[in-house]
Amino acid sequence: MGILANIFGTGDVVKEGFKLIDSFHTSEPELIAAQTKSKTDLLTAYHPFKLAQRYMAVLFTVNFITAFWFAVGLWGLDKDLQGFIDLMLAFNMGWIMLTIVGFYFGGGAFEGILKAKQPK
Repeated sequence: MGILANIFGTGDVVKEGFKLIDSFHTSEPELIAAQTKSKTDLLTAYHPFKLAQRYMAVLFTVNFITAFWFAVGLWGLDKDLQGFIDLMLAFNMGWIMLTIVGFYFGGGAFEGILKAKQPK
């Protein structure tokens, strides 16, 4: 008898068939919920990257501004700046700061460009 029930089906087969048909159709609220979840998941995935951006920007900016004001102080005291300038050139402080600022602000600009190009 169990074999015949499997071959011809039972009332559960009809119910499962309707569930299957319903799963193929996505209503407007379901679509909005899915899009919201995907955006939330994307923001969660970006969190470590954004945190790294902020740490790098703060750490290098503090170092760069400290070095800048140190150089201004030496200049104000009419001291020889060549040794300090050589040290800053050896560590490429200007290039490092430019890279960090580009990394920090460029990520947001790049995301804005991508968002603007997406079809609405």
